Amino acid sequence: MLPQSFTERMQGLLESEYEEFLASFEHEKYQALRLNPLKKDDMSVITEKVKQTFQLQPVPWAENGYYYTKEDQPGKHPWHEAGLYYIQEPSAMAPVTLLSPQPGERILDLCAAPGGKSTQIASAMEGEGLLVTNEIHPARAKILSENVERMGIRNACVLNETPEHLADIFEEYFDRILVDAPCSGEGMFRKNEVACEEWSPENVQLCADRQDGILECAARMLVPGGRLVYSTCTFAPAENEGSISRFLAKHEEFEIVPIDKKALGIPEGCDGIPGCVENPAPGIEGTLRLWPHKLRGEGHYAAVLQKKGELPEGYQPVCATGTEKGIPAKNLAKDWAEYFAFAKETFSEKLMGEAGLCTAGEGFLAFGDNLYRMPERMPGVKGLKVLRPGLHLGTLKKNRFEPAHALALALCPKDVKHVWNLSVEEAAAYLKGQTFSAEGEKGWYLICVDDISLGWGKLAGGIMKNHYPKGLRK
Repeated sequence: MLPQSFTERMQGLLESEYEEFLASFEHEKYQALRLNPLKKDDMSVITEKVKQTFQLQPVPWAENGYYYTKEDQPGKHPWHEAGLYYIQEPSAMAPVTLLSPQPGERILDLCAAPGGKSTQIASAMEGEGLLVTNEIHPARAKILSENVERMGIRNACVLNETPEHLADIFEEYFDRILVDAPCSGEGMFRKNEVACEEWSPENVQLCADRQDGILECAARMLVPGGRLVYSTCTFAPAENEGSISRFLAKHEEFEIVPIDKKALGIPEGCDGIPGCVENPAPGIEGTLRLWPHKLRGEGHYAAVLQKKGELPEGYQPVCATGTEKGIPAKNLAKDWAEYFAFAKETFSEKLMGEAGLCTAGEGFLAFGDNLYRMPERMPGVKGLKVLRPGLHLGTLKKNRFEPAHALALALCPKDVKHVWNLSVEEAAAYLKGQTFSAEGEKGWYLICVDDISLGWGKLAGGIMKNHYPKGLRK
């Protein structure tokens, strides 16, 4: 049952379209997944294989986004645990398309959990640059960190901070910022009954006030010439056109970038609505409303803002914590000799010849007995609540190095000397923690399903010991 004050407001907003909008609540929700190009150099082969397994249709506004049917169960396939795709509501894929992330940039996802949009940003960045992905709630930040790991992302720093603290540290630092703001969730009523039960006009206002504060923080962190995308999953004007209009009234240095809906495959009638709020910002109709009665997805709103000005040539932003120095090169080879011995035994000659995971230079960071490879130009971590400062390489245990699950998921078969490829049925047993008989050279093996990395195994005495994390076993 939809709240009465909600339906009355929507009737006034939609007028003749209201009955069609109301009827959309009786339709089944649309489900989608987004393939992860970080897991495969050539996506065409695996895309074709996934299409043969599930009944997929493209999501018009998202590269690598596909609808699947209720008969499909991609969440139960081993490919899901391998990070080959992320299951994501189709409308929720639009904001990152509008953000248009580029390799080598500094990008912030300010309200990031559970991680769908962060992992979409990382896919577009192709492992180059710095992605700072943040979530204020500790439990949700942990889920965010786990999804960053599952998708094999190397260049992300996962934080558990307030927007205010980040704004004090990262003044005019990021090239692009996504604010997928906490909201009243009206667009999820069809999908989530709890969101409907918890709704109230007072909560809408509370969310709008919170969004104003978050946008203020984001504005401080964006470089001149940078792009800010604001999005919600609500229909409430106060949280959509209202939030943007209030923000622009205070910030003349920002302007709306009109969204080309036709180029995204979005039907007519999905423009922002100037008349739904007092004092609408100029160009507010250039923002985007995704309506469930007009397209195959839930209700969303998005606006693209540009900060006026441009950066001087060669400009390098510096945050208040400086740049993380990491482990000095002179100490690295000595203190982490076990890691480099593991790398020499495990990694392919090609990977060993590349700068990055195997080069004893700058870029490595230790947290206790855990070793990480930092993203490019990693900000100083002192004073920040860091859950994941880059790619977790592994842990030092009693003079031996045990590789991290995150490292396995960030590697491809060509990166290692020893690969063990499993069938889908065998992979399901591996995910439960089962060992299996195997013959070959002893040592660490990258366990794969359809040549997609799934985890580690260690072969000795004809038995492949299972190193899939116990906390993740099915």
